[in-house]
Amino acid sequence: MAELLSSSTSRMISFVGSVSSSPLTRQSLMSRTAHFSATHLPIKCIQSTTLSSSSSSSSSFCARARIQSLFNQRFRRGFSVDASRRDGSGAAAAAVSAVSDRDQLRSAREDIRELLRTTFCHPILVRLGWHDAGTYDKNIKDWPLRGGANGSLRFEIELKHAANAGLVNALKLLQPIKEKYLGVTYADLFQLASATAVEDAGGPKIPMTYGRVDVTGPEHCPVEGKLPDAGPASPADHLREVFYRMGLNDKEIVALSGAHTLGRARPERSGWGKPVTKYTKDGPGAPGGQSWTVEWLKFDNSYFRDVKERRDEDLLVLPTDAVIFEDPSFKVYAEKYAGDQDAFFEDYAQAHAKLSNLGAKFDPPEGFSLD
Repeated sequence: MAELLSSSTSRMISFVGSVSSSPLTRQSLMSRTAHFSATHLPIKCIQSTTLSSSSSSSSSFCARARIQSLFNQRFRRGFSVDASRRDGSGAAAAAVSAVSDRDQLRSAREDIRELLRTTFCHPILVRLGWHDAGTYDKNIKDWPLRGGANGSLRFEIELKHAANAGLVNALKLLQPIKEKYLGVTYADLFQLASATAVEDAGGPKIPMTYGRVDVTGPEHCPVEGKLPDAGPASPADHLREVFYRMGLNDKEIVALSGAHTLGRARPERSGWGKPVTKYTKDGPGAPGGQSWTVEWLKFDNSYFRDVKERRDEDLLVLPTDAVIFEDPSFKVYAEKYAGDQDAFFEDYAQAHAKLSNLGAKFDPPEGFSLD
């Protein structure tokens, strides 16, 4: 299930899940079979495509060949849906990126809820949304150079960043939903899954906005090193450097840290945590790792209470966790949230919504809600 994944050298803060890596399959056009492997990059590459021809007419063969060509082109783009919308005259209007459909987003949300009920993948979906948005740089104005919630995390070059280790599993989980709802962008799907996971785990209702546009290729992926490190030399300075770059403040840093109420760390992957504890030896998903909280699939304010008290050696406290009760400015909010879950939920919901919008380009420009 959920765990902290990163290289032992960079040790990035993260939320992640351990899930099955079995390949995905998809039926091709013309009732033939086109298989693609999702083992290493389920949303980018087709390993093989079969569209056999017969002794049919030349025009029929050409039609099939053209369909196969379009099919392959779409998958080579990383399954981005390049929408062809029609204008009032009925002519196809070229679109650079897909635009999400409200009704399809609502249906996708129901499928995500069912996925959560059956796989308990809440932590990895929270992490997926965070990591797609958390590369934003407020000092860069142009989209998509500024990073942020633009769906770029679906491409191999970004998935290979140390901080994103294991997130391919989140993509494998969401890919059937993406294929079912072609009118949903990856940028929206990642943020929808993240917010839904928080809510389904018992967290607050998050005031989300949708309509994010996807980047179209891996050339738009951010450089590595944009996300927080779990064990920097100066945790408070490091957190401020990273989050201030995104335009977030001390209250939002502490509130977002509270999402560590979900998930576990695995030492063989991140260099942090114990191999197993009394809280992780059993339960849903693969056993093992060390959680921040006793009930690591429940979203509440126990993270703040546990970090403050530090009475249980089976619960994880990273340097970037401990600092929220050591730094005077952070401590004001950490103490507040430890004693008032309603206050935490209110501030977390606003901070999560703000994070999910960072760097995004919306169509329509004002975005739209689902409720």
